[in-house]
Amino acid sequence: MQRLLSLMRKANNDYHLIEDGDKIAIGISGGKDSIALLAVLNAYRRFSPEKFDIVAINIDMGFEETDRDEVARLKAYAEEIGVPLIIEKTDIAKIIFEERKEESPCSLCSKMRRGALNTVAIKNGCNKIALGHHSDDIIETFFLSFIYEGRLSTFMPKSYMDRTGITLIRPLIYVEEKQIIAFQNKYSLPIVHNPCPQDKHTKRQDMKELIDKIDKDFGHSKVRMLRAIFHPERNNLFDKSLK
Repeated sequence: MQRLLSLMRKANNDYHLIEDGDKIAIGISGGKDSIALLAVLNAYRRFSPEKFDIVAINIDMGFEETDRDEVARLKAYAEEIGVPLIIEKTDIAKIIFEERKEESPCSLCSKMRRGALNTVAIKNGCNKIALGHHSDDIIETFFLSFIYEGRLSTFMPKSYMDRTGITLIRPLIYVEEKQIIAFQNKYSLPIVHNPCPQDKHTKRQDMKELIDKIDKDFGHSKVRMLRAIFHPERNNLFDKSLK
């Protein structure tokens, strides 16, 4: 816990993610990353110089296969640590897989889930949404953009959405996935497994496996990739003004 708290504090100090008076909605997918974010952000507010409130929001996509016992354990955990948990039921799964029969559903699913999360957050007076993206996600997103979109891009630690007035923050950007796995195992955090048929069969999973292979073959490559992303002053790319 102390290591993750330290890395969260560093991210907050570097990018001013949290301010006095914030009400932060934590997007809870049910996976290890968002549950770890819930646990660490709740612990962080006890000594944070900024005074803020948090609420956990889970978007129930409507999969019949969702394990209700796992959901019950999540509810019990949120109650135990004193964080309000809102479970918003939707028909996203039905719309994507039954009505539209999407062959590549991930992009649309992400937009619909994010839209539902934004709506619930605004309804409950939140001005920020915290997502559980970690440092491995940063590299994977960069590779996805580079390979599939021809862009050198990844998500930002903090971004303001004009259309909703909500600010997205990612307090775990300095945390490695393996640290989250160890944290989840140590504290037996309640996981709600994803019943989506596309889980583990996505382009992101392909990127994860590719990056892990590069890191294994060349040693500490992830660290150097993150340095390149966190320090854009090191970039030496084509200057369009010279053309």
